[in-house]
Order: sequence, then structure tokens, then C-alpha cells
Amino acid sequence: MSDQCTHDCSSCSSNCGSRKKQSLIKPLRKGSRVKRVIAVASGKGGVGKSLTAALLAVRARARGYKVALLDADVTGPSAPKLFGVHERARGTDGEIYPVSSAGGIDLMSMNLLLEHEDDPVIWRGSLIAGAAVQFWTDVVWEDIDYMFIDMPPGTGDVPLSVFQSIPLSGIVVVTTPQDLVEMIVGKAVHMAKMMNVPILGLVENMSFFACSDCGKIFEPFGKSKAESLAKKHNIPACARMPLDPELARLADEGKIEQAETDRLSEIFLQIENAREIKDFLP
Repeated sequence: MSDQCTHDCSSCSSNCGSRKKQSLIKPLRKGSRVKRVIAVASGKGGVGKSLTAALLAVRARARGYKVALLDADVTGPSAPKLFGVHERARGTDGEIYPVSSAGGIDLMSMNLLLEHEDDPVIWRGSLIAGAAVQFWTDVVWEDIDYMFIDMPPGTGDVPLSVFQSIPLSGIVVVTTPQDLVEMIVGKAVHMAKMMNVPILGLVENMSFFACSDCGKIFEPFGKSKAESLAKKHNIPACARMPLDPELARLADEGKIEQAETDRLSEIFLQIENAREIKDFLP
């Protein structure tokens, strides 16, 4: 414990002895059950976290699991759009029910609570962080095998609150090939290690594209760094996602559940072997 310690663990990311004696994990709503929670994170926006979280959820559902997707990007929610869900979530005093996609994935997002989808959420950081955690505590999650959390970019209020308040089985880090993104993603990796959360996989999005005429592979944002980054940070699995016009079309049309890709299979194997959260709940 440092000399500057305020004894308020909720605003601190240090992993000192005092923290080990004080759990900040928030309980689920009575009657809820979640087996594993996987956060999809990055230190930067625009790298494809939402798409990756959605594709992992779709893959888990295709394997027969009961799946949920919690959209923790409160001011920039995109999960409902990806899944073509436009109805509002229902609720009673103190509890909210998620909205199910066409394929049976339970979704919770700020956009499911707004009167109009394009209404802005103009809140300060503490309120935004509180809302993201309330999606964990106040929503009725029924018998979920895998919950994926679409994180906002960076290492600020919301990521810190999620890491401290929700018992994560692990995280998947998303990047793109540019040197700048590599440096910023390192911040997310180091944050996860500081918070003792396992890093299960690295996804390099927009890694390449294949010419539709000749089939030649091009790397428009530079040579892939996926394997070297995974080795540098001791990440057990990595995947390269292409620039794919068909995948972009499905996302834009809210038909992401129709996407077919096996590029995340190695990472999903790590997810299936991740720890369960039952030992971390209060």
C-alpha cells in the first residue's frame, strides 16, 4: 500500500495487499446465473471490438450454448444494430429483461432503453460506469453459459469499473496492424495483467484482404503483428480477421448472425477452457 493510498479501492487499479482483503465484485440479480464472462477490449476505438464480440457470441450460440452480449459502451452502443434488434427492453421495479436476437442471443445495451435509437447519452463518467455495471446487477440473466462484454475503448472509468465489479473469466484484446494501435493496445494488455484477468486471445482486425479477381493477399495497413504481439505478451491464441465486404454488409444490415467464419476457432477454444466465475461471486 502506497503512502498516497486513500483506502478507496473503487477508484484505484493497484493490486496491493489491502485490495486482496476487499472484494468489489457485484452480485448478480437473484435468479440469474452466468457461467463465464469474457470481455472484448482494446486501448483504442474503431478497431472492431463490437464486431469481434458479436462474432464470438454467434459462434458460441452456434455450438449450442446459451449466450448473452452485454454492451458496456454506454455512449456508443452498437450491439442492437449488429443483431437487427430495435425493440426496447422490458422491466419492472429494480430489474430489467434482456432482448433476444433472432438467433436467441440475450442482449442488453443502452440503445434498448432509449426512446429513440439516435438519442445521445450525455452523462459524466461516473454515471456511465454505473450504468455499465447495472447491466450486470439489474438485468435478469437466465442460465447463461457465456456472456461477452463489448467494452468501450481505453482504460478509464468504464473498463476499470467492469474489471473491478464483474468477475471476468478472461479478456480478448482486439487490434489492427498499425504501429500506433499496437502501442495503445499494450495499455489494455497491461491493465488486464494489473487487474489479474487472464488474456485469452488477440484478434488482429482488418489484417488483410484477398483480391476478388486474382486471389492475391494484400495487407493495406502494414505487415501483420498478431503473432509477434501474442508472443510478446504471452497471449495463448491469436487470429487475423480480413477486410471482408460481405461481413461489413451483414453488420450494416443487422444480420451478423448469418456470418460464417472459423478464424476465431483457436481463440474460442481458449474461451471454452476459461475459468468459471462461481468462485468469484460474493
